[in-house]
Amino acid sequence: MTLTNLLVPTYTQMLGTLSGWLKKAQEQLPETEAEALLSARLAPDMFPLSTQIRFACVQAQEGIFRLKGEAFPTSVNELLEEGRNAGEQPGSLADAQARIDETVALLNSLTPDALDANTDKPLAHELPNGMILDLTTEQYARDWALPQFYFHLMTAYAILRSEKIELGKADYVAHMFPYIRPDTIPKG
Repeated sequence: MTLTNLLVPTYTQMLGTLSGWLKKAQEQLPETEAEALLSARLAPDMFPLSTQIRFACVQAQEGIFRLKGEAFPTSVNELLEEGRNAGEQPGSLADAQARIDETVALLNSLTPDALDANTDKPLAHELPNGMILDLTTEQYARDWALPQFYFHLMTAYAILRSEKIELGKADYVAHMFPYIRPDTIPKG
């Protein structure tokens, strides 16, 4: 399996899932309460839902540009800053959906081998605190990019659940439904 075949469908499917969770929240709550969800947090020292959504998008975008060996466009840094400031300026659910849509559009624009050209090159990943991780591109994808993406995705899920949004396992694995054998679907 190539990095493109692993990451692009994963990011695309799960960002679509995140979008679906936000739509469910809008369906289940009056508009002002749904918008207020963006400021909800699991703990006082954690970022709010609005940041988790943006950081999930940042993780997908950063992963793409790092693996392509390209500098981040200004839009990635803008999205990162937007996420960092979302506690004070959470934006709207429409803004959050737009960030998801922009990220999915980027993913859909990639060629089938977009992330596979630099697989033999080492990747130095500098953290904001100055530490540098020396990784192969495979290690970066497996040990950093995907876990960081899922951290923000699952934190968003946990915030929504903690705010009484009715979500369950089926909402998490909706991308798997096309794989179900029709004759195995429970009746009733």
